Amino acid sequence: MALLRAPAVAVPARTSVDRVRIELERRLGPSKVLTGVDACAPYGADDSDVEGRAPDAVVLAASTSDVAAVLAIADACGVPVTPRAGGTGRTGGAVPVAGGIVLATHLLARVKEIDRANLVAVVEPGVITGDFHRAVENEGLFYAPDPNSLDSCCLGGNLAENAGGPRAFKYGVTRDWVLGLEACLMGGRVLGTGKRTVKGVTGYDVTALLVGSEGTLAVFTEATLRLVPKPPAVSTLLALFTDVRAAARAVGAIVESGVVPRCLEMLDAATLGAVRAAGVAVDARAGAMLLVEVDGEGADRALERVGEAAAAQEGSVDVVVAQDAGQRDRLWAARRMLSKATRKLARHKLSEDVVVPRTRIAELLARTDAIGEETGVRHLTYGHAGDGNLHVNFLWDDAAERPAVDAAIGLLMRATVELGGTLSGEHGIGVSKAQYLPLEQSEDLIALQRDIKRAFDPKDLLNPGKIFPTGGHKAC
Repeated sequence: MALLRAPAVAVPARTSVDRVRIELERRLGPSKVLTGVDACAPYGADDSDVEGRAPDAVVLAASTSDVAAVLAIADACGVPVTPRAGGTGRTGGAVPVAGGIVLATHLLARVKEIDRANLVAVVEPGVITGDFHRAVENEGLFYAPDPNSLDSCCLGGNLAENAGGPRAFKYGVTRDWVLGLEACLMGGRVLGTGKRTVKGVTGYDVTALLVGSEGTLAVFTEATLRLVPKPPAVSTLLALFTDVRAAARAVGAIVESGVVPRCLEMLDAATLGAVRAAGVAVDARAGAMLLVEVDGEGADRALERVGEAAAAQEGSVDVVVAQDAGQRDRLWAARRMLSKATRKLARHKLSEDVVVPRTRIAELLARTDAIGEETGVRHLTYGHAGDGNLHVNFLWDDAAERPAVDAAIGLLMRATVELGGTLSGEHGIGVSKAQYLPLEQSEDLIALQRDIKRAFDPKDLLNPGKIFPTGGHKAC
């Protein structure tokens, strides 16, 4: 992988590092503190291409008191802390750019409570998202956020990045399902935010602020999550089209039909090529695909309306309805393997997560093709067409191509904002998108957010170098 170098961030003095190691081992015990180079190395990267600095220590936290102790010791010693859950992030949020301590929360992995009567659950940040889905569904309940890495990502990371997924079109993103948090601040204070009820307007909504803050304001040790009854029925169909513009028109027609699918996914021609290369049979006439899922009472009739709207579009090739749960699972397996399948198309791949208004999807696709022609960089696109959240993947083989890739990414970010969109729908800003933040946000808004960061973390020790551009507010 061609790596993206992290921004220059002040690293702690060697004397501070030595002191913090001694204090961590004294307070937590050596079994929870890793300091060897080989032991710390796996915690120096996430699923992005960001190259950081090797951590000086890794703490394997097993309780809220462990987390609070780490943040108190780090604050006293002036050593930065990088929170980490599953390490599956795509923008470098869990990469330690200044060395220091990686605070790993994956061992905090209990589902502490599932309250069927009040439709809430209490969880720790290390719970695997897919495991949590299965736990609540065994109780006849439902938690909607479903990032494609759900079988490996942790709820703590979902909270930090405000993760979404295919079902966000109908059900919203992680923030919409979080009622309250237990959060630890630099210095060791432990806060309880939010409430256990669906309604509640007491004071500022600090819970909503913390969700999506990418580990820069606090470290989560517990979350109270909203649940709903499990939908009684789910129906899925596959719609094939000659090209993505026909598929984009079908997206509009489906929404206009009055049906609100829980998932409305789009794959372009290059992505279908990757699916075919992975051994999944797809009609050779198809240059684009929609995967549509509806749920609830009357799901079958709603799916008929979806199928009729798709089939009526010029450029429709075929509409196939999943006949049973096994066939539906196979369709989704093909969708969820896209990231791995597309990695096989080139030595290097970067997936950019952008959002535009749903009605401007076709324009974004056209702009993306033009960017590919201008820069000579291969690309493919798939994603959550229902809410306009598309993943544009840039592919290349040789390190010498990286400048062209960076140019293509910059052009994509500009095009997204010009179309009324936003730089990230579910992966966050982290390191890799920080330089583009001024394209979307004003200097005053960025300054206000920096002020908020200082209120929570005056010394800038908690996940430094993330979200905000360094070296002023210049955009690429």
